[in-house]
Amino acid sequence: GLHLVIALNYGGYYDILQATKSIVNKAMNGLLDVEDINKNLFDQELESKCPNPDLLIRTGGEQRVSNFLLWQLAYTEFYFTNTLFPDFGEEDFKEAIMNFQQRHRRFGGHTY
Repeated sequence: GLHLVIALNYGGYYDILQATKSIVNKAMNGLLDVEDINKNLFDQELESKCPNPDLLIRTGGEQRVSNFLLWQLAYTEFYFTNTLFPDFGEEDFKEAIMNFQQRHRRFGGHTY
């Protein structure tokens, strides 16, 4: 299904830091072994608790992530538009989706 995420008072640095502290604390208290630490465990420790986005639409002409879902954006496709968020409508959304559908996602892999 479709998930819309609007982050208010959220910080990606904080989310990564608190997840790291939680994992270290559990390891120090014998609740997990270092070998148990992996991406899935880290995902579970994040406070954001949202799926990794397929597409990030950045409005207002900005071309940065602004401390938003830093861990989760690793393989996300970005779409930038000059349209301001309050003016971003159905046609703008359709354009972003059509642009996304034309992309060949590699999830970090290379195609030569």
